[in-house]
Amino acid sequence: MAHNTNSSTSNNNLPSNRNEECVGPTSNKAGKASSCAGCPNQQQCASGKFAKDAEATKTSQSQILARLENVKHILLVLSGKGGVGKSTVSSQLAWSLQYYGYEVGILDIDICGPSIARMMGVEDKQVHKSQFGWTPVYRKNNLSVMSVAFLLSHKNDAIIWRGPRKNGLIKQFLTDVEWQNLDFLIIDCPPGTSDEHISIAQLLAAKKEDVYTIMVTTPQEVSLLDVRKEISFANKVGLNVLGIIENMSGFICPCCNKKSQIFKPTTGGAKVLCKQMNIEYLGSIPIDQLLLQCCENGKSFLKYSAAKQTDSSSNNNASTGTRVALLNVIKQITSRI
Repeated sequence: MAHNTNSSTSNNNLPSNRNEECVGPTSNKAGKASSCAGCPNQQQCASGKFAKDAEATKTSQSQILARLENVKHILLVLSGKGGVGKSTVSSQLAWSLQYYGYEVGILDIDICGPSIARMMGVEDKQVHKSQFGWTPVYRKNNLSVMSVAFLLSHKNDAIIWRGPRKNGLIKQFLTDVEWQNLDFLIIDCPPGTSDEHISIAQLLAAKKEDVYTIMVTTPQEVSLLDVRKEISFANKVGLNVLGIIENMSGFICPCCNKKSQIFKPTTGGAKVLCKQMNIEYLGSIPIDQLLLQCCENGKSFLKYSAAKQTDSSSNNNASTGTRVALLNVIKQITSRI
């Protein structure tokens, strides 16, 4: 009896709608054993489709391992909800780690909505391809960037791709880009749990000991609902959840210095969620006008806010608080890896 009608494969490479006595889709008896009778996957197994897919994935993983052998840690920035500030967090994590001397790369796999190139200040740059692969764009000597935005003929061009083509580009980013020696490779992911997320989890499976996921949420329950789904996804595909960052966590008025909860944590916010799911709370980042300006203009908030602190004519209490909050997030991340 089949379990369900979905023909996707699980972590052990068994179709989720297999018969209970399944011999395995990569077995030499696949589709031919008596237990295969009546299975909705019998024809595909007999054709060798799953075996070919498994072999292709194994080959890709070997190529990726070779390309990423000098990358120490990979940080996947995820969230089930769009608009919570994943790219803001990803870009400022990259800037901040670079600021403290780490060798950092940042990869944007949000194929249809790439924003990392702008947030890193390299929107008008192009990648170069050689016999050794793609050379990422270098923002600093220790900060490299790769995004589909560099491959567009015009920055306003829409990317209208189905899953297989997006998955192929993500694979190419991992197999063909010359990342060199990195302490951190930060991967900015799109919202949800669809093609891009499944692909990156499968492609990095052989290096999963070095892969950590960081969940980003805003305080309100409508965001936390989807983050719970993202955590469930991470657990199912074997990704290590490092912790949760609560973004847009309060706003300090630059005029009166009073703090307001624009997105009210009606169910306790990320702190309560972390306790409920036994996940580390990595800190919170408030809404800050200077942080927005840095993202819009491709600047490091830590560096730019430090310069602002020396300007006695500016009221920077809010940005001082954001600076402390971001430093705490960086400390929490680096201390847990």
